[in-house]
Amino acid sequence: MNPTEARPFRSPRYDVVDALRGVAMVWMTIFHFCFDLSHLGLWRQNFLVDPFWTQQRVMIVSLFLFCAGLGQSIAWAQGQTWARFFRRWLQIAGAAVLVSIGSYLMFPQSYIHFGVLHGIAVMLVIVRLTSGWGNWLWLAGLVAILSPWAAQMWLSGAGENWAGLMNGRALNWLGWITQKPITEDYVPVFPWLGVMWWGMAAGQWLQRRRSDWLSVKVPKSAGWLSLMGRWSLSYYLLHQPILLGVLSALIWVMK
Repeated sequence: MNPTEARPFRSPRYDVVDALRGVAMVWMTIFHFCFDLSHLGLWRQNFLVDPFWTQQRVMIVSLFLFCAGLGQSIAWAQGQTWARFFRRWLQIAGAAVLVSIGSYLMFPQSYIHFGVLHGIAVMLVIVRLTSGWGNWLWLAGLVAILSPWAAQMWLSGAGENWAGLMNGRALNWLGWITQKPITEDYVPVFPWLGVMWWGMAAGQWLQRRRSDWLSVKVPKSAGWLSLMGRWSLSYYLLHQPILLGVLSALIWVMK
């Protein structure tokens, strides 16, 4: 048997895409480090209201979801099977469950019931099913991004019953709400599906028109960003327990 036949085929990875995801990981780590300092009383900041922090969160989540859509466009173009898609999907869904359990132990009154991993798990299925929409993905993304504002306008005149229904936990994961839920992380399907759709659309455009951009080699000095991007899910799950553990240990030692 030819040795090459004994090894399963591996689709090529694009270092520049992994590095972009790595940038999001570094940015997220800095953000969470600052959040942990505030949570532990070392540096008081208002992460719920201060535009400096709220806008950073929006940009970090946007970069994450754009990269998820971009990565899905590459996987789809490389002929990723549904079986392989769902193997990865199960990892993300399982990680989302772990985040909910861990956040409940730390923040029982505001635990994460639909955060970024929950949102990614739902949105990936939708993006996969709509991957053949081509250029219509740009318009679909715009509609998705604008839909929460349209929903707020409608709910404001639809009465308290409708608003209460959409604001409840059974449906607030859609994002068509008038009042944000009390939770440590909230990434509903709308408007965020629009960002992932744009990532898918951008990836398809790049592969049709500028495939050489995807093949750009990342400098060796930035290779660690690509490595982080390749292990993004594991890093996401581990970085906060490590950060909180280290900071808590330092506080205990300094007492």
